[in-house]
Amino acid sequence: MTASTHAPTSAASVWRQPAQVWAVAFACVVAFMGIGLVDPILPAIAASLDATPVETELLFTSYLLVTGLAMLVTSWVSSRIGTKATLMTGLGLIVVFSLLSALSGSVDAIIGFRAGWGLGNALFISTALATIVGAAAGGSGAAIVLYEAALGLGIAIGPLLGGLLGEVSWRGPFFGVVVLMAIAFIAVAVLVRGTGERRTPIPLSAPIRALRTPALAVLAAAALFYNIGFFILLAFSPFPLGFGAMGIGLTFFGWGVALAITSVWVAPALARRMPRTTIMQIVLALLAGDLLVAGLLVESAAALVTCIVVGGLLLGVMNTVLTESVMEATDHPRAVASSAYSAVRFLGGAAAPPLAALLWHAFSASVPYYVAAVAVLLSGLIILLGRGALTRIDGHIADAQEEGAAVLIGDAG
Repeated sequence: MTASTHAPTSAASVWRQPAQVWAVAFACVVAFMGIGLVDPILPAIAASLDATPVETELLFTSYLLVTGLAMLVTSWVSSRIGTKATLMTGLGLIVVFSLLSALSGSVDAIIGFRAGWGLGNALFISTALATIVGAAAGGSGAAIVLYEAALGLGIAIGPLLGGLLGEVSWRGPFFGVVVLMAIAFIAVAVLVRGTGERRTPIPLSAPIRALRTPALAVLAAAALFYNIGFFILLAFSPFPLGFGAMGIGLTFFGWGVALAITSVWVAPALARRMPRTTIMQIVLALLAGDLLVAGLLVESAAALVTCIVVGGLLLGVMNTVLTESVMEATDHPRAVASSAYSAVRFLGGAAAPPLAALLWHAFSASVPYYVAAVAVLLSGLIILLGRGALTRIDGHIADAQEEGAAVLIGDAG
């Protein structure tokens, strides 16, 4: 790794980026809006289309399941048709399937179209991360902070837009995505340049083989259980909250803003001061406690809103540190590492929403949060037991401190 990769991320390096990086970052914001967009309208869809909560939660599952499975082939696709073509194909599929979702007349049709949306999402997201990391100024640290900022902003705006448009009709948020994704498609088409480099085809089996690398296997397994907690908090909470579309949208807007703030400012500050594995273990323990409190106080809307926003603060730190760790843990190409890791973590997210709905009806609204807390603790345990395989990501902080000390000594001389 070069010194620029190790060096602590500065605010200036994050925000001074080429136009093509901003184009992809904007498209990322819109793509991530799709994750939280349906949150405020889940009760409305259930009521309008006579669907059960479990059926409604499958809107998340079909989207995340296909996203996860498709991640295994995105590096193979992008290495053959090129990064820009992959980005535009993904964005185009999202436009088509979000439009079909808006025009649907049954929950089963929306579930199917959300699966197609997930395919487009997979092609775009894994390629976008590798594109931003490869093209951004300021090294991989600045690029990942920018990517996570886009994630946080998208997740924040998604529920707010979903709430605003959902007050008119449950179809409104889907039409909103069509318009925004079309703008993102044009931005990428105009601003993102082809690399001009000779493409080296990546084998279809590359992501699976990458998961045999101990460091990536540990991080992917931890992400699987972490995402169960993440998506139970995101996808299940609209039901026990009992708010209308706008109330749910405002709640998760606060959650997303909290996530974006800690992604951009808190996570890099912590990473300059302590090993990444230590940060992840502390944050996961705090997140488990937050989910436990959410389960205990689920009958209180005010308490649940507070737990959701506090969860956002913790999730922002975890997302950034975990993504940085994946990008730096191995020598695999970034596109392969991103595809392999993302496939596993999205599969964890796919299982969470219907599981939460089933537990709610079988037991009570508290039990899904308790299960989420246990899943998050398991994620922390995996990081703890796998620290031996993660010495490389913990070594980066020492490298950065040594470089900083060398600069100070040189200045003093």
